[in-house]
Amino acid sequence: MVQESSANLDASIIEISNHSKVASSSLRERCALLGIDWIEEIPTVSEDAISLLDPESAVRLHVVPLVISDGRLIVAMIDPLDIAAADEVSTITGHAISRVGLEQQPFSELMRAHYGTTAARIAESLAGDVDESATDIEHNLDTIEAADIHRMAEQPTLINLVNLILLEAIQSRASDVHVEPFENELKIKFRIDGVLVEQTPPPKHLQPALTGRLKIMAGMNIAERYIPQDGHITLRFEGRKVDMRVSTIPTLYGESVVMRILDKSAMQLDFDTLGMSKPLQSQLDLLIDTPHGLVLVTGPTGSGKTTTLYAALSKLYDPRKKIITIEDPIEYELSGINQIPVNPKRGLTFATGLRHILRQDPDVIFVGEIRDPETAEIAIRSALTGHLIFSTLHTNDSISSIGRLIDMGVEPYLLASVLEGALAQRLGRRVCPHCLQKHPITEDISHRLSAKELELFSGEVARGSGCSKCNESGYFGRIGFFELVKITSSLRKAISENRPIAELTAALNDSFTNMRTDGLAKAAAGQTTIEEVLRATQDTDDFGD
Repeated sequence: MVQESSANLDASIIEISNHSKVASSSLRERCALLGIDWIEEIPTVSEDAISLLDPESAVRLHVVPLVISDGRLIVAMIDPLDIAAADEVSTITGHAISRVGLEQQPFSELMRAHYGTTAARIAESLAGDVDESATDIEHNLDTIEAADIHRMAEQPTLINLVNLILLEAIQSRASDVHVEPFENELKIKFRIDGVLVEQTPPPKHLQPALTGRLKIMAGMNIAERYIPQDGHITLRFEGRKVDMRVSTIPTLYGESVVMRILDKSAMQLDFDTLGMSKPLQSQLDLLIDTPHGLVLVTGPTGSGKTTTLYAALSKLYDPRKKIITIEDPIEYELSGINQIPVNPKRGLTFATGLRHILRQDPDVIFVGEIRDPETAEIAIRSALTGHLIFSTLHTNDSISSIGRLIDMGVEPYLLASVLEGALAQRLGRRVCPHCLQKHPITEDISHRLSAKELELFSGEVARGSGCSKCNESGYFGRIGFFELVKITSSLRKAISENRPIAELTAALNDSFTNMRTDGLAKAAAGQTTIEEVLRATQDTDDFGD
C-alpha cells in the first residue's frame, strides 16, 4: 500500500473545505504512477454503493462511493492518496476499496447531490432516541451546568452537525444563520437573498449543546447565558477564508444566536456587480475623484451601504494615497487600506478614532457611520481641512441626509461647503436567469404603477418559475436600487440657508432619478420583479399621475 498521505484535516473546522478547488498536477502525476485513474466529469452513482457510507463519514473523509464492481467499492476522492481515509471507508463498508480522483468542483456537486441534506440527516439521527432526561432538559435549560454544556458540545457527532449547518449555509449563499429557541422547538433559518428560509430543525434537546458549540467556536463564555455576547468564527471553505460575526442574546426560552457570514470571495467589489447603471457610475466616479469633501451613502441596515463604499474605496485605491477606515465592525479586509475596528470598551469610538486618524496624515477616510453629533462635527471639520470623507447615515432617502446632519447640530453653512453628494440605496432580489420567464402584468400590480411607469413594461414582466439553481425561489442574488443627489450650486445655496426638504427637493437637477424609478427600469430589463422594487422602495417616494 502507498504510505503517503496529503490529507491534514482539522476536525474543528468544516473539513470538506480544506482542499483547493483544482488538484495539483503533481498529485495527478503521482496517482498516474500508482495506477489510480482520474475522472474529469461527474460520474454515475449506484444507490447500492452510496448507501454503504453515511453522510457524516462521507463529508468528514471527503469520499463519495460510486459503484460496487467485482466485490470492490469504487470511491471518488479529491485526494486519492489519503490512505487513512480509504482504509476507514473500507472498515465502515466492509469492502475492498478502489480509488479514483475527482476535481474539486465536480466532487462538490456530487457531494451536494447525494449528501446535500447531511445536517438534516444527522439531526434526525440525533433525535432518534430521546430519553427522559433529555425531555427534562427541554424545559429546564437553566439547570444545566456549564461543564455539562461543554461536554455535550465536544461530542463528535454534535461537532459535525454544527459544521454541516454552517457548510450548507455557505453553499446556499446565505448572508446570515439564525438559531431561534422556542418553547418546544429549535428553529434554524438561513437568510438567502434577503429572505429568511427555514431549514430542517434539530431536536429541542440539542439546544444547549448546539448553542454551546457555537459559543465555543466564537470564543464566548459558555457559562454566561443571561447577557448578550459577541464573537467571531473563522472557517476555511474550498480553499478560502470565511469569517462569521456571531451575536447571542438571552430570550425567554434560551439564547438566540445570529451569525453574519462575511465571505469576501463571494462579494465582487465593483459597481457593475452592484447593479449601478452606467450614467450613475459616471456621476459617482466624479464624486470619488474629488480631492476633498464629504460623500454619504444612506439607507436602512442591510441595504448594502458598506459594500458600496468598499467598492468605491477599492476603485479609489492608489499606493500614493493614504486611506484609513474606522468601522464597527470591519466586515471585509481590504488590501492596501488601513482599517481600524471600533472598540468602545477600550475607549475607541468613531469620534475618538477619527480624531486620531487625522494625525496619521490620511488622504481618504471612511467612517463606518455618523451616529452622534461629535462624530458629525469631526467629519465635517476633516472635510474642511482637505480630506475626502466617506460615511454612512440611516435615512430613508438621499436628500433626507441633509436634514439629519443639521439635526445633529452641524451648521448648515458648514455642511453646504463640504457635502459633495449623497447616495441612497435599497436591495432587491434578482430574477433567476436559469428559469426566467415573461408573464403578463397582473391587475393587482398594474394599479400600483402610474401610467408612465406602465409604459416601461409593454404589458409583460420577468419572473422566475423556480429551479434547482435558485432552490425553487425564482430569485438568485441581489441587485441595488439607487438614487444620487449631486450637490449643485443652487442646492448648496439652499442648504446654507437651511431650507426645508421640499425646497431642497425642488432644487435637484433634472438628471436626478429616484430609487423607485431606477428599480422599475431594472424590472423592465428583466433583472428583478416589480414586487421587489415596490417592497424595497415603498418608504422612499410616492408616484404622481
